[in-house]
Amino acid sequence: MSTGVHTPRPRPGSTHKRKRIGRGPGSGHGKTATRGSKGMWSRSGTRTKRGFEGGQMPLRRRVPKRGFSNQPFKKEHTIINIGDLARFEAGAKVGPEELIAAGVVRRIAKHGLRVLGDGEIDRALQVSAHYFTESAREKITKAGGAVEVIRQ
Repeated sequence: MSTGVHTPRPRPGSTHKRKRIGRGPGSGHGKTATRGSKGMWSRSGTRTKRGFEGGQMPLRRRVPKRGFSNQPFKKEHTIINIGDLARFEAGAKVGPEELIAAGVVRRIAKHGLRVLGDGEIDRALQVSAHYFTESAREKITKAGGAVEVIRQ
């Protein structure tokens, strides 16, 4: 067999034999199969809980807890601005379904649709939503449109 450029031989020491664990005393890795004797990691099916630090008080419990979080009671709204309504034609009825169909919003959040007053509107629209800010309500009515509050 010739060894040329296309069939190179590995350099000495560059390849290693795989460690075959648990294959008898002659292998050097028999009996306890490199796991040591006794203890958690010598057994099968070991798994620690997330954040477990070997019996030491976990960081999550060591760090002091301060303040209050309103996260569980947070209200989630889908928000649009007056400027987003410019794509609708004058006299159109604009509600949650129409906004989804037009691609303005992807979905309506748990607590409904909230219209904010950012931007300008120059046409009369009949806008129905769950909440309106005062500035949004004012701009819609000033343009000759109507505001309808959807009750949940």
